[in-house]
Amino acid sequence: MYFYFNRDISWLSFNYRVLLESEDLSLPIYERIKFLSIHASNLEEFYKIRVAEHRSVIMQKVHSEEDPAEAEQILEEIKQEVTRQQREFFRIFNDEILPELARKKIVLYMNAQAKPEHREFIKDYFMEEIFPFLQPVMLLKEDIRVFIRDNRLYQVVRLRKKGTGEIFYALNKIPYAKVPRFVELPPIDDTYYYMFAEDVISANLSEIFIGYTVEGSYNIKISRDADIFIDDNKSDKNLVQAIKEKVKKRKIGDVSRFVYDRQMPPECLRYLSETFGVLPEDLIPDYAHLNMEDLVKLPNPAGKELETPAQAPLRIPELDKAAWLFPVIRKKDIFIHYPYHTFDYFVRFLMEASTNPHVDEIMVTQYRVAQDSEIITNLINAAKNGKKVTVFVELKARFDEENNLFTSEMMKNAGIKIIYSIPGLKVHAKVALVIGKGSEKKRQSYAYLSTGNFNEKTARVYSDMAILTSNKTLTGEIIRLFEVLETQNRNVNFDKLWVAQFNLIPNLKRMIQQETEAAKEGKTAHIILKMNGLQDTIMIDELYKAAEAGVKIDLIIRGICCLKPNQSYSRNIRIIRLVDMYLEHSRIWYFYNGGKEDLYLTSADWMKRNLYRRIETAFPVLDKKIKKTILSILGIQLNDNIKACLIDENLNNVFFPFPEKGKEIRAQKEIYELIKQ
Repeated sequence: MYFYFNRDISWLSFNYRVLLESEDLSLPIYERIKFLSIHASNLEEFYKIRVAEHRSVIMQKVHSEEDPAEAEQILEEIKQEVTRQQREFFRIFNDEILPELARKKIVLYMNAQAKPEHREFIKDYFMEEIFPFLQPVMLLKEDIRVFIRDNRLYQVVRLRKKGTGEIFYALNKIPYAKVPRFVELPPIDDTYYYMFAEDVISANLSEIFIGYTVEGSYNIKISRDADIFIDDNKSDKNLVQAIKEKVKKRKIGDVSRFVYDRQMPPECLRYLSETFGVLPEDLIPDYAHLNMEDLVKLPNPAGKELETPAQAPLRIPELDKAAWLFPVIRKKDIFIHYPYHTFDYFVRFLMEASTNPHVDEIMVTQYRVAQDSEIITNLINAAKNGKKVTVFVELKARFDEENNLFTSEMMKNAGIKIIYSIPGLKVHAKVALVIGKGSEKKRQSYAYLSTGNFNEKTARVYSDMAILTSNKTLTGEIIRLFEVLETQNRNVNFDKLWVAQFNLIPNLKRMIQQETEAAKEGKTAHIILKMNGLQDTIMIDELYKAAEAGVKIDLIIRGICCLKPNQSYSRNIRIIRLVDMYLEHSRIWYFYNGGKEDLYLTSADWMKRNLYRRIETAFPVLDKKIKKTILSILGIQLNDNIKACLIDENLNNVFFPFPEKGKEIRAQKEIYELIKQ
């Protein structure tokens, strides 16, 4: 019998690995602060989606394979692990980050108390910059006029009325849009000082509540269910309207956690729980300062020396020298690796297509694009220049629904043909196609195939791979893929291209079985899988069987990994997690195949959603030089002894022994040098 890790506990193990980066003394202090911020931001989304889903199961609001008892058990495990990580978070912040900042002559006050030299400034700043935006509300159980918004910071104030001694509670919403989270105070003796906005308010509460004695103030926040179910069996018009309505309701979703300052007196917490109808299981004690994802906004008065210097994006001389990209792509495939390479080449690819007189048509999938995207601008320009432009827009891309609605309407108004979501499926494939003029046999087409989104912003921090190709087999199959997206025709065959819902899973099983048979015959058998997540138990079982047969399996899994290592059935499987300055996002599948070394790049993880509820693509790396480069990159990552760690049978992040001087391998730096060469 095979066993698996729970996906949510596995994800928390990943987020803990992110937290551990903030302890790395070799990193500049603001880089360490950035990882604290990422940990907090990740956890917020986790509560909005995953914890909210378990809550819905318990309340029997959704149909799920999980039963309410299982949901309650996993929520208890989540609560215990999150509590442990939060303790660690604030230990690192208080005992390591703040003292290091102080050594750099940067002081962040952690309460309303400040040096005497700052008190007048704090009062003046409060009266001039904060007080005009405050709207304090007295909390009365019988007259609830307050709705606590999702992920907004509030301050609960305990008041005693002068004269009667009666206790009241009031609520301040921290005016985040009008006031910076970190207020800069006047420097003293070359030292910079900052204060949380809520502490500036706490220091001046007596100016707000005249006639009351302020007995204490405590921060609270609520995370709400942000997952939205959309019935996509609708016309385009009705689907767009349904998404608009659902996105609005996200702001008023059910509570998935009510976070409060653990110093809050029990009677105050009880009053709040009764006032807002918060269940005991939703109450999460935390430290005084909440919404610590805002740490990334902490000003850096010392400049770049306290940050990790950005590596300049590398250029591809062959493309820079060319007047047009298309003749270069006709000669050979082009490999682009973000963020080591600049994203400019994809922007240029579309820009040239929009003006090239020999181009007839452009087709693109859109999952997540940047706001004010140059991609969208070039597609609109192409339509204005008389090109036929078709864009498949995935309206159900979580948290990007509004941006996708906005850009799709803008493109539609420019004459671009917009195809919306497929019922029951999300389209997650990352493909763009430029089709030349002429008959089907004679026309030349060019494709851009990627592991990541067409997004200029994320391409600076996400590690992804892409290939520009004019291979007729691949471009022909991508044309068929767009036919599937447009007509929803399921009677389509793919060969070189592996497409989820068509041939992806059968091909994966075939390749794993091929390695399994080779191992049984005593031949070399090796599989390398680099992905963001590995959850699907059917595919995990295939790997277990292959490992039992003797196949060597290397997994580079950044996030969720439900496969359990170091068991009798997984003794040949090694799981590596790599966390560094760039988010590892590329998906790569390698099969030794008797020395042929088949290599695929893909948009798909082995999560249930990717394999069974999405349109994904995996495409072969056909160019020998590109294949060699990617295999070198995989080799570097598998040998990283600085930022990589092993995942053990208890979901621990186990680091390698610190290497001898001169033998350090930090993959992302090594890859930069490899690409540079």
